[in-house]
Amino acid sequence: MADQAQPALKIVILETSDVHGFIVPYSYADGTKLDSGLARLAEVIRKERELAKEEEGAEVLLIDNGDCLQGSPLTYYQAKVDDSLPSAVLECMNYLRYDAAVPGNHEFNFGLDYLRRARAGSKFPWLSANIISERTGEPWFGTPYRIWELAGGVRVALLGLTTSYIPNWEQAEHIAGIQFDDPVETARRWVPYLRQQEEADLVIVSYHGGLERDPESGEPTEPQTGENRGYALCTEVPGIDVLLTGHQHRLLEGLEISGVSVVQPSSEGKYLGKVTVTLHKQHGVWMVVRKQSELRSCEDQAADFEILGRVAPAEEALQEWLDQPIGEVRGEMQIADTALARREKHPFVEWLNKVQLEVSGAELSCTSLFDEQAAGFGSTITMRDIITNYKYPNTLRVLKLCGADIKAALERSAAYFTLDPEGNIVVNPEFLYPKPQHFNYDMWEGIEYVLDISRPLGERVTRLLRNGVPMKPEEEFNVVMNNYRAGGGGDYFMFRDKPVVRDIPADMVEVLADYVRKTGVIDPVLTPSWSVTAGSRSKVL
Repeated sequence: MADQAQPALKIVILETSDVHGFIVPYSYADGTKLDSGLARLAEVIRKERELAKEEEGAEVLLIDNGDCLQGSPLTYYQAKVDDSLPSAVLECMNYLRYDAAVPGNHEFNFGLDYLRRARAGSKFPWLSANIISERTGEPWFGTPYRIWELAGGVRVALLGLTTSYIPNWEQAEHIAGIQFDDPVETARRWVPYLRQQEEADLVIVSYHGGLERDPESGEPTEPQTGENRGYALCTEVPGIDVLLTGHQHRLLEGLEISGVSVVQPSSEGKYLGKVTVTLHKQHGVWMVVRKQSELRSCEDQAADFEILGRVAPAEEALQEWLDQPIGEVRGEMQIADTALARREKHPFVEWLNKVQLEVSGAELSCTSLFDEQAAGFGSTITMRDIITNYKYPNTLRVLKLCGADIKAALERSAAYFTLDPEGNIVVNPEFLYPKPQHFNYDMWEGIEYVLDISRPLGERVTRLLRNGVPMKPEEEFNVVMNNYRAGGGGDYFMFRDKPVVRDIPADMVEVLADYVRKTGVIDPVLTPSWSVTAGSRSKVL
């Protein structure tokens, strides 16, 4: 029973994750209203804090779970074009009085100097126990955890962890001198310390990573690469009360795994994660007696005027930059249907690959349409068009690959498709859930190939030619691709540890913009060289 003299205490944990620099509630592509962004989410945070005040003794913690500093045109502009103004994202987070943040994988995309400046401009600590300085052996961010002593002497611990898969994606110079330890092994060391040495009554783990298994069955839901370890944290590390997750952009609420309350609030500021913990004091010791995780949508919420005002100078400069014309198109390069453009060769995709070939000197190239916002080019090309179509700060890398590697990569891409019961070619649900992964389907230039989706996985490449001649497994080629793919990102394991012929350090947005400026006028070309079929049942949807 609870001590008669001590009432129950409620602690409300609010989580943002994968905001990706989206603050204002409209689309950078066309200006349409969006029910997302930190400006709208700020109103949800304010209401949750007011609600907590109404409940006697309720305490509120606001945590960011990573990937806040990269992903929008605004963050790109401030990192790569004009850094004269303070980071708009951090201005907003400081204003909202965040209590802590955990770095995500995308925090490293703009390099360590950018990340150091971000830390210096933050009025809250960055926590990650498994990101380690190779020089000192200590956490690179300085502090692995934070302790709060709240009303009644309740001690709350927050341990920060980050997916250790970052070296498979990130440019080497962006993580120089840093090692990424396994988050589960790290938690096994730190959670007992927090319980015993720090005498924590409540242990929260904020992990920028997701769930690798189905929370009910425990069955794997993805290749067990170590990218996501949330399920293992819940089942293999005793002493965790709450797990804040992210990275997968999922909507997770009301979930418990091995007694650990789990939440994940999607991405781009669409939702706020909330975990309410109730503690009672029993025999002089605070005990967790109830936990509930839920999500709060920012749909139809008014945007916070203070936040809009704080980001206005950076937004005005950004909008002027985005609308600068840099070239023209003589012909058709607009993408009316992204799904069709992934099944049938499109002039815009061919152009992307040919730019990569020209700037790299490679023989073959592969690229992706990253998401459904990729619209191609109209008659006038602006920076807005470039950055909308190419949203990631990738660079290019040329690898030495053999024919067998290329065929294996095509088979991986072919897994993007499946057939529905009527025989229509559709996107494989594994590439849609738990988050869309259109960026993990590649289209190639310099080879001729056919993918037959009616055939079993691993046997779908029915034609593979180079200059009209069948490609031999042992033949070697220089192949250009983005650095994410070259590191094996997207489960393209056949690319890992292959000889690097050349690195092109310029950001792809810069590469594309410079190419357009130099060319002036683009004449679209469409040279059919690949197809996606369903054999004799060749329908598409």
